[in-house]
Amino acid sequence: MFWRSLFILLFAGVLLAPVTGATGSDRDLEPLSIRTSEGSHDFRVELAITNDQQATGLMYRRTLAQDAGMLFVYSSVAPVSMWMKNTFIPLDMLFIAADGRITHIAERTVPQSTELIGSNGPVRAVLELNGGTASRFGIKPGDRVIHRVFR
Repeated sequence: MFWRSLFILLFAGVLLAPVTGATGSDRDLEPLSIRTSEGSHDFRVELAITNDQQATGLMYRRTLAQDAGMLFVYSSVAPVSMWMKNTFIPLDMLFIAADGRITHIAERTVPQSTELIGSNGPVRAVLELNGGTASRFGIKPGDRVIHRVFR
């Protein structure tokens, strides 16, 4: 009976292993720093590079470590829009130019909202952090994100 149930679950495409990791995923975490006038702030981030990763983002997660986030990296510099559909955690969205400069911040986005949140111009990436992080660390447009994708 056990093997039959296991086969049915696998055949149906059900994920049997629990989601793990600091951000709720088993993806590798990479170091990222934000340099502000108040100092440098270090985070561990997942990369969302593929269309599937970007479409899913932080959806369905119930927690996010205080020093964790997700960096959406786009193949070209262009205006982007995000939303919070199926996202249960309030987030700060930092829109980042190709040189690593933060160009716009949407703070404390509303969980599960389908309202579009725009970059207000062309960007190379978007960094999602826990809601309130930008305010807590004094992160502002013009501050620099230090990560390998901005070299």
